[in-house]
Amino acid sequence: QVQLVESGGGLVQAGGSLRLSCAASGRTFSSYRMGWFRQAPGKEREFVAAIDWSGGSPAYTTSVKGRFTISRDNAKNTHLQMNSLKPEDTAVYYCAARLLTKPWRGRGGQYEADYWGQGTQVTVSS
Repeated sequence: QVQLVESGGGLVQAGGSLRLSCAASGRTFSSYRMGWFRQAPGKEREFVAAIDWSGGSPAYTTSVKGRFTISRDNAKNTHLQMNSLKPEDTAVYYCAARLLTKPWRGRGGQYEADYWGQGTQVTVSS
């Protein structure tokens, strides 16, 4: 079956860096867009970044532009390089895959994906 497995989360001080990785398996993802989302306690899930499986069309939410970089490698991994981390970046980060033909948001405005990872905790201390 299809699996997305995140790794790389942890505890860092403000101003530090982390690199998250998402290993995709179980199918061909050439028709998918890969994304990173995050959710802090008591808050709704938030879009962070996305990129086509091919590596094209990277996109970021405004609050992380210039600090985070999403990328795809030549295997089946999707990475999120997070620099200049701030306490407000603290959240569980989820990897997701969505068919290029489908929107990320569905009924009720909730984020939807064809596949979700289990999440990895990122904690940024002040």
